[in-house]
Amino acid sequence: MRRKRPPPEPSTEWGFFLDVDGTLVEIADSPATVYVDRRLLELIGQLFRASSGAVALISGRSLSNLDKLLSLSLPMAGQHGLERRDAAGRLWLHAAPPVSKYSIRDALGPVLARHPGLVLEDKGLTLALHYRQSPHLAGYAHRLMRRLVMSDERGLELQQGKRVVEIKPAGIDKGTAIAEYMDEPPFLDRCPVFIGDDRNDEHGFALVNKRAGVSIKVGKGRTCARYRLANVTAVRDWLAAALKG
Repeated sequence: MRRKRPPPEPSTEWGFFLDVDGTLVEIADSPATVYVDRRLLELIGQLFRASSGAVALISGRSLSNLDKLLSLSLPMAGQHGLERRDAAGRLWLHAAPPVSKYSIRDALGPVLARHPGLVLEDKGLTLALHYRQSPHLAGYAHRLMRRLVMSDERGLELQQGKRVVEIKPAGIDKGTAIAEYMDEPPFLDRCPVFIGDDRNDEHGFALVNKRAGVSIKVGKGRTCARYRLANVTAVRDWLAAALKG
């Protein structure tokens, strides 16, 4: 595997698409315990203003959760692109909650009772099974969720991440969300940048590569991203460099 280069110097003329957990903030034992510091909020706000609003968050979290976590008024795509708020504040939903989601959630009830280290997060359009507190249950969690998806014929798919496996409607991902933003102002005709740390970010990297943009993987692991940054601190430092140009 060829070593990835550090990314080029950033420019406020670009369009920035940023994952949240593991990219802008450190991953915690559960999504609810993530810590967001004032320095990050100030940095994102400054970058948003300097780039004339061409900054969007592209996250697996729901929009309501992102709003509560960050309290930032800017474009955001939640649940891997299934819901999206554009620069004008309009909300776009790409899927309704599948009826089968409720039967899958009920089927997981006894599993959660037997394994308290497993945490189920119902995001509205998706179901995420976290095993951060019980990493030894990784194989079990993936097999279980795969079986539940295979037993359903209503267009669901698995989305894998860091110590989480998620069931979601098929066909929409972070790449499609970025593509939609790129067709709208203020992202139109800008060089796209996407920074992410997880397997579910690969769709975004692939889209940005096709658009001759800057794709950045955070941390180790195989990726189609063209560049790499070591950790959350390195991401913040690189974004801050855009404000000095």
